[in-house]
Amino acid sequence: MLGVIVFAHGSRDPLWRLPVESVARQIASADASALVSCAYLELCEPDLASAARDLVGRGATRVRVLPLFFGMGKHAREDLPVLMRELAASHPQVPFEQLPTAGEDPRLTALLAHIALETTA
Repeated sequence: MLGVIVFAHGSRDPLWRLPVESVARQIASADASALVSCAYLELCEPDLASAARDLVGRGATRVRVLPLFFGMGKHAREDLPVLMRELAASHPQVPFEQLPTAGEDPRLTALLAHIALETTA
């Protein structure tokens, strides 16, 4: 069973989480069989290890991590790979896949360009 973790930086402001949680809800709506969770690097809960433990406990047999970072900065380039290795060590029976950062997907950058040029009436 597929598990998906929508992974973001985190913020003390509870409103900041709303778009992250919206992505998770849309994933769950698009594939009702997928187990979906949000996780945060810092400043709010759950962290990545807790989200992974929860998904594995709920039956995930493989987990994809979607980093909601716009670019390949230090967190995506250095911090996340360390966390991914820790997940693999903690759950050796479960394959974990780190997806590219959201901002690296040309579909997202094209959508943002479209939004910027869109005429609002």
